[in-house]
Amino acid sequence: MKILKYFLGFLIVNYGALALGAWLMQNGPQSEWYLNLNKAPWTPPGWVFGTAWSMIMLCFSVYMAFLWPSDSSKKVKSLFTVQFLLNVGWNFVFFNQHMAGLGLLVILLLTAVVCVFQYDYRKVLGLKSLLITPYMLWLFIANSLNLYIWLYN
Repeated sequence: MKILKYFLGFLIVNYGALALGAWLMQNGPQSEWYLNLNKAPWTPPGWVFGTAWSMIMLCFSVYMAFLWPSDSSKKVKSLFTVQFLLNVGWNFVFFNQHMAGLGLLVILLLTAVVCVFQYDYRKVLGLKSLLITPYMLWLFIANSLNLYIWLYN
């Protein structure tokens, strides 16, 4: 029952991050600026992003629901907070401010934080640590998309 409480809490926070990020990017993906960028040939269609992030945050909420009661140390709290800020901040930096270079730095830092989660807590969570893998893999793709935009625009 405790896991369910944590899951629902993290679900609210993580989907809140998605909503806040969407609000901060304003009309980003439909803006003239974004539509006119040279994008990577492997850029997925727009609907994939919303679907991917929804599934990622669902898995990440389950991951955090198991991690938090196992290790609610200052490190876990700090990593989660930094992850939240970087995740939300990227939307503002990239889509709102049109700063692809700074966006790349933000998403690289976010990827590093998620990799720290994956590596540092694999022994604590065992196979449950795989729940953060979709987040990490999607960030690798997002890094490549952001890098392409930064290099070719």
